[in-house]
Amino acid sequence: MKDNEKMSFGGRMLSGLFSAVGSLPLWVLYGISDITALLAGGIVGYRRKVIRENLSTCFPEKDEKELRKIEKGFYRFLGDYFVETLRLGRMSAKEMRRRMRFEGAEEVNRCLNEGKDVSLYLGHYCNWEWLSSIPLHITADAYTGQIYHPLENKAADEAFLKIRGHFGATSVEMGDTLLTLRRWRHEGKPSIVGYIADQSPLFNGVRYFADFLHHDTPAFTGPERLSRMLHAAVFYCDVSRPKRGEYLCRYVKMTDDATTLPKFELTRLYYELLEKSIRRQPPFWLWSHRRWKRTRQDFYNYFGEEEAKKRLTQLG
Repeated sequence: MKDNEKMSFGGRMLSGLFSAVGSLPLWVLYGISDITALLAGGIVGYRRKVIRENLSTCFPEKDEKELRKIEKGFYRFLGDYFVETLRLGRMSAKEMRRRMRFEGAEEVNRCLNEGKDVSLYLGHYCNWEWLSSIPLHITADAYTGQIYHPLENKAADEAFLKIRGHFGATSVEMGDTLLTLRRWRHEGKPSIVGYIADQSPLFNGVRYFADFLHHDTPAFTGPERLSRMLHAAVFYCDVSRPKRGEYLCRYVKMTDDATTLPKFELTRLYYELLEKSIRRQPPFWLWSHRRWKRTRQDFYNYFGEEEAKKRLTQLG
């Protein structure tokens, strides 16, 4: 959202506040983050029960001391994520290129220049908002999109959409994804679209269970279905955080054409790669999310055994 006139009054006010805070130097913002982490983790205990349950079940091999270290690192990262996201809206292209680096962009651009659509799989890992700077590294004439789920608070949704569009990426509401991709294809330009696919889907959206972090995990398969529809080249965004204020995204090619892989293989491979990323730097995943609140047994109870089994053979 670039045009303030399209925003509600609340959206404009909140966007102005975010812009003012985001204009502060990053070292100042990290000071605010440290205070926030202390409050959230040490005093308030924000979602501590969920975080500890997730960590203990995902890393049964780790002792209590190791788990608490990851927990502390997560609270610190959560504060960093928020202030970095505010800073994103005020950051110059030069600074962003220095702080958010990409490896393998040449191969992505090659696919786009050949007229192929590109799908990017990413997770709620490291600062996923900074990946909205991908347009700075796209040399092809292509649409750049990021799929999002609207926030319940309209003002907050508008303010964050403005930040996410700072470097030219188009935010596409999840429910509009199919129509938008078809329109872009009809207009004759390839697209590169990012999918954050590690959320917990509603039962109606479950078509596959992945082996992920010692859990039988219900998975979104919409990105795979759309990638197959487009015959898209598919890449995984393997993000790491070399140090505070810097990220590196390595494009890992999963396939040149999504239709060449067996059904559900893209989804399986995505979760395999995401787990490797998380195990490398555990504090930087969104541990406060109740990722495993829906189980396979709940899924079978919801639909009945026959219908549930049928659904697990279809991409949707």
